[in-house]
Formats: sequence, structure tokens, C-alpha cells
Amino acid sequence: QVQLVESGGGLVQPGGALRLSCAGSGSIFSIYTMGWYRPAPGKQRELVATITSSGSTNYADSEKGRFTISRDNPKKTVFLQMNSLAPEDTATYYCNARIGTITPVTNYWGKGILVTVSP
Repeated sequence: QVQLVESGGGLVQPGGALRLSCAGSGSIFSIYTMGWYRPAPGKQRELVATITSSGSTNYADSEKGRFTISRDNPKKTVFLQMNSLAPEDTATYYCNARIGTITPVTNYWGKGILVTVSP
């Protein structure tokens, strides 16, 4: 059974930084694009950042220059370094990955991790 488990969230003051991690486990053959999402008004979840297996990245416009996504392929882990955090960044952040197992490539989600930005 494939699982994605997030860690690294918590409470931080405005202007502070956090580093989220998401580790995949289970019968994983290959992990393709990995990313981070969060809820948004009118949407189920909005893109924060994604990274392909070769390292190409994509960011939401509001995160460019503040957030950095990276991954460690052997450890099946994706990271999100969040700097200059603001109260509007407060949200539950969800890890996402397209994973190949013995079944066709499937989209998996973590359970989410809360980030709170407050004085």
C-alpha cells in the first residue's frame, strides 16, 4: 500500500520559515511529478509548487521567490522550503505524487499538514 506522509508543519511568526517534507512508502516502482497543494476559495486545492522526476519545477505566481521545491529521489521524498511566510500562507498543505506501482500510474495524496503563520 502506497502512502505519502507529510511532516515539518507548525506555528511560525510572520517573516519566518518552515521546511515541509513528504516521504513516500510502500510498493513504489517509480515516482513521477511530486508537488504541494493547499485549499483555495472556490477550488478543491490550488497548486503551490511541483517538481518532475528530472527536477523541473513549477510554482504558483504568489510563491515564486519565496518557496523552493526540491526532491530526493532515492529517499522518495519531496521538500518545500517556505521563506518570508505571511499570515495568508496559513493553510493545510497537501503532498501529491504520481506514482507507478504494479498498477498503472496513479495520483496519490498525503493527509495534509497544517502551517499556521501568526504573531
